[in-house]
Amino acid sequence: MSDSPPHDGPGGPTDTRRREMPGANPRAIQGLPESLLGWWREAPTASRRTLWAAGLGWMLDAFDVMLYAMVLAELLTGLGMTKATGGLLGSLTLLASAAGGMIFGVVADRLGRVRALIWSILIYSVFTAACGLAQTVTQLAVFRICLGLGMGGEWASGAALVSETWPSAHRGKAMAFMQSFWAVGYAAAALVAALVLPAWGWRGVFLVGVLPALFTLWIRRRVEESPIWRRQSQLPPDRTAALGRLWREGLLPVTGVVTLMNACTMFAWWGFNLWVPAYLTLKAGQGGAGLTTWLTSGLVIFMQLGMWLGYLSFGFLADRFGRKRTYVAFLLGAALGITLYSAARDPWWLLGLGPVVAFFGTGYFSGFGALTAELYPTAIRATAQGFTYNLGRVASAAAPFWIGSLAQVHGFGAAFLVVAAAFLLAAVWWVWIPETRGRELT
Repeated sequence: MSDSPPHDGPGGPTDTRRREMPGANPRAIQGLPESLLGWWREAPTASRRTLWAAGLGWMLDAFDVMLYAMVLAELLTGLGMTKATGGLLGSLTLLASAAGGMIFGVVADRLGRVRALIWSILIYSVFTAACGLAQTVTQLAVFRICLGLGMGGEWASGAALVSETWPSAHRGKAMAFMQSFWAVGYAAAALVAALVLPAWGWRGVFLVGVLPALFTLWIRRRVEESPIWRRQSQLPPDRTAALGRLWREGLLPVTGVVTLMNACTMFAWWGFNLWVPAYLTLKAGQGGAGLTTWLTSGLVIFMQLGMWLGYLSFGFLADRFGRKRTYVAFLLGAALGITLYSAARDPWWLLGLGPVVAFFGTGYFSGFGALTAELYPTAIRATAQGFTYNLGRVASAAAPFWIGSLAQVHGFGAAFLVVAAAFLLAAVWWVWIPETRGRELT
């Protein structure tokens, strides 16, 4: 919900776009035709930098986290793990990321979005490299948990930073641009695995994950804090706990539904994507497709093209047609795509279906940051975003373990059908979620 009730007319809260975007092109902001890149050219330098910082931070987050998925088949033999154990480690990472998102949401509201962003990137970078030093499954589990804390914190702080520095007319596109970097990071993880894994093994792959720590130096020097947060921080503090305000301001019911919807999408995404590389690599006798490491990496990289286009397309569609209709269309497309993918075994079918599944099965994430930014006031925005996004991760943490266990007993085809059902349930929850397109953040 916006900080002020919207009303029409010059000077009203719905007429704040030029004040939110100093230096922007007023003709385009007033709704005149614009090119595909017009929204980017209108933005001042400070806004672009916040978007680059959050986007690249999210890309490096994906890179570090998905390195595990790319080497999971090797870990099963290298550390003597079963599929269920491999899934359990993925679940522990998601549980930790849920805690990290809620913790860093509070940190971002109290100390600033930029500080929270820097610390979260440092945490997941250092502990990704530490995974390469693990000698036992227990040590690897500890490092994955610590990595998860930083992983969850990056989204909470980055989403708040971007949503507060872009106007409602382009907020969906800006969040889509940020979210699209996940596909780039996932593809980079697949490429690094293809290059490093044959030569230096899974330990070498994880050690490469420390590189994102260097990116924090640029953020600290060049990225400005959110002006909206700075103004809010100068007001007398509200002693009510941030999550307590959800009840006081009548936001608890919609918070519950949004969290349930996101839990279903997170369950489906992690249940599918964490196991896809292993499914493609494992031999037919183990329930997999029996592809080589290079072919698996190639298919995964090609899937990221569909994922990247899905992220970007969602932002434009959500700004044009609304958050609700776009979200539901993508979720239904994902359910259908996963159903077809679960029956595919031929590499050419996997090649053709992969980008389609990734387009619909991931693109909707672009809308979550804009939706939650428009539902909550500035004082609790990052906390609420971290809560709704990462509490969904708590429920989804069961996905890697559950899908791995189902695949062990019934095969990947049956396990992926459970993923499709989760997408359908996510679409149902949208019956109770309001449309927020056009709400201003003041």
